[in-house]
Amino acid sequence: MEIRAAKYLISSPKVEDCPPADKPEYAFIGRSNVGKSSLINMITYQTKLAKTSGSPGKTQMINHFLINYEWYMVDLPGYGFAKVSQKQRGAWERMIADYLKKRENLVCVFVLIDSRLKPQKLDQDFINQLGEWGVPFSLVFTKADKNTQRETAANVRAFIDKMKEEWEFIPQKFVTSTIKFHGRKDILNYIGEMNEKWLRGSDEEE
Repeated sequence: MEIRAAKYLISSPKVEDCPPADKPEYAFIGRSNVGKSSLINMITYQTKLAKTSGSPGKTQMINHFLINYEWYMVDLPGYGFAKVSQKQRGAWERMIADYLKKRENLVCVFVLIDSRLKPQKLDQDFINQLGEWGVPFSLVFTKADKNTQRETAANVRAFIDKMKEEWEFIPQKFVTSTIKFHGRKDILNYIGEMNEKWLRGSDEEE
């Protein structure tokens, strides 16, 4: 699949304010400063679609982007939040949880993991929460260009091995570099496949 058009649509403070759930939707989330906005820009071949920042916590709402006028890409606030008040952190947590549990057209959540790091409890806890909620997800290991291939492979393998301690099924995974555009084609092909399944399901319901 290729990106023919990508535009910012709306930023919503709660799931009820999101666009109509009439198109397949893919959300991107990860620890603060994991490279989420850069990944979205890389996938869409745009440099300023999602706002990037050197300081964590830039994304504070549910941000929708319309892709090819056919599906939505969603930029969610990071977990493991930036230096904000306890009240603000709680509000973000509730907003994210409501979105993930209630958004009926959500096909897949792409959970971003920093490939430079050993397995982090924060990531593991978030993934386990998705499992409890029954939310489908895939793993995206970011910043692969910051390590050697061997180091990246070792960290990815360590994360997967850690998951296998609690998970019987290991989801689809991608290793990415926004500098080298590594992983872009694989993610887009995967989204294309999921879009086709979503459309077939919609036709069957009709």
